[in-house]
Formats: sequence, structure tokens, C-alpha cells
Amino acid sequence: MTQAPPTAILSALAEEQGGLVAHLENPQQVQRAGRVFWSGLLHGQPVVLGLSRIGKVAAATTTAALIEGFGVERVLFTGVAGGVGPSVRVGDVVVGTGFVQHDMDASPLFPRFQVPLYGQTVFQGDAPLTALLVQACQAALRSGGVEGMPVAVHQGLIASGDQFVNGVQQSDAIVRSLQSHGHAPLAVEMEGAAVAQVCADYGIPFAAVRTISDRADDTAHVDFAQFVTQVASVYAHKIVNEFLLLL
Repeated sequence: MTQAPPTAILSALAEEQGGLVAHLENPQQVQRAGRVFWSGLLHGQPVVLGLSRIGKVAAATTTAALIEGFGVERVLFTGVAGGVGPSVRVGDVVVGTGFVQHDMDASPLFPRFQVPLYGQTVFQGDAPLTALLVQACQAALRSGGVEGMPVAVHQGLIASGDQFVNGVQQSDAIVRSLQSHGHAPLAVEMEGAAVAQVCADYGIPFAAVRTISDRADDTAHVDFAQFVTQVASVYAHKIVNEFLLLL
């Protein structure tokens, strides 16, 4: 019997994957493009776990290596982000419906934020896969997050750029600039739009969820590592488990 193509599960940092490697059945380590990947089974589903590293170029390289090397059927990204939407709080999760590069500017040759030669600014998440991810988030967090705190599941635009956004003026400038071009981001991070673009190139369904670690302001660096380990990794493990059960 031929095994189904695997699902790729990506995060930027090892802590964001919530110890998923430890729960793999029949784990196998594979090295490609200078990266370490783990393949195996989770909940009976074939998966490949990988770390995108930080930033758009690193994330694009990792995604291409995954698709070319493992023939993955879909890509799921889980990690943390800074919240910039007015109703997005620390500890909430945002499921991306679209992804934009907030630092893309090839004007005047191309409109601001548009990816040159693609004719588009926003790369959409795969609609059926994103709907499953929303369902998985709601199931995983129904009883609340860490210490029973209520968790809201948001859906919307995620903005990516090669900047760690940790100042109010910086985050406000990004939001205002995007809004002036008709885009209203809920969160900012450093990988999602690049992964979405590579997946679009290959015709691979993509979905992403981000746990909000901060408000992308002057406190963004405070206890970041602690949040990733104690909150985001817990959410990621629960969400990924529920997601795989829905496939």
C-alpha cells in the first residue's frame, strides 16, 4: 500500500513546535539544504517537521527544500507573531487568510507592496485548509489557553518582513502604510508571506496560525523566550494534533 504524501509542519524556532519530534512514530532524520528535517507519523498521518529559521529568505529555502525533497501534500506553519489588529490580544491566535510582505517596495516600477512580476500583493492561504485550521484552533483552545484564560481565534491578513517589530512607532508606520493601500493586518512576523509565495509557485496548499506573543511594541522583547516555551508551544501542540485528526 502506497503511503499518502506527507503534511509539512514548519516553525521558525524549535520551541514553537511544542516537542512534536518527540511524539513522532518511526522518526527518521533527513538533512537537506543545510537543514535537519524529521519525518514520521503523527496520529497515523505522515508528516515532515522542519524549522524555517528566521526571515523570508531562510523560510523560502526551507519550504522549497521540503516540497522538492519530500513531495509534501500541504504546508502548515505554526509560530508566534506580534499583534497589530485592534482586537488582537496577547495570547490570542491568528489564522492567516492572506499574507503580504510589509517591506516589499519596488515602486515606481511596481505598485507598493506588490511582488514584482507576480501581479499580486497578497498571497492567499488555501481556503479549505485554512477552514480546517480554524476548526482545529477552536477545538484545541475550547477550554481556554494556559491557566484557563480565554483565547480568541482571529482570521485575517498577516504581514511579513525582515524586521523584528518592537516599537510602537515602527508597528504603527507599518499598519498605516498597509492600510493606505487597502490592507488591514492583524499580525506581523518574519516568514509567512515568503512561505505562501513558494507554496503558490509549486501549487501546494498552505495555511498558517500564529500565537500572539506581544503587541509589536516596546515590550515585544520582554519574556519572549518564556512565552514561546510556556504558551506558544503548548498551543502549537494542541492545534497540530487537532488539525491532523481532521485530515
